[in-house]
Amino acid sequence: MANTRSAKKAIRKIAAKTEVNKARRTRMRSSVRRVEEAISSGDSEAAGVALRQAQPEIMRSAQNGIMHKNTASRKISRLSRRVKALSA
Repeated sequence: MANTRSAKKAIRKIAAKTEVNKARRTRMRSSVRRVEEAISSGDSEAAGVALRQAQPEIMRSAQNGIMHKNTASRKISRLSRRVKALSA
């Protein structure tokens, strides 16, 4: 347990930031899931729309420190490749 005032404040700040990060991570994962569901259903139009909505969410999560920027780029690249293969 924290003893000093600054340590107690740090615990409060960490808890608040954790809640924000959880929400951001959930929003990002949901957008990725929508793209994958559209791909699995075979709907290239819906997959393209979902991908265009997911890209900013993924990059925003990288910008906010939820994931590394290379991880975000890799996710976008792989999803883009799958959507492109679906439309071809």
